[in-house]
Amino acid sequence: MKKNTKNTRLRFATLLPLIVFLALFLFGINAGEPQRVLEQAWNICLDCIGIG
Repeated sequence: MKKNTKNTRLRFATLLPLIVFLALFLFGINAGEPQRVLEQAWNICLDCIGIG
């Protein structure tokens, strides 16, 4: 019986960070973060070249 409890805890410990990651990932996409990151990357690249 103890082995079954250990497997359940291990499975939960593996799935919990994955669930938290997915929730934060979806929240970030919903908040428009990918567009903001892309804009910042574009500006940095233009500054490095000397155009921006």
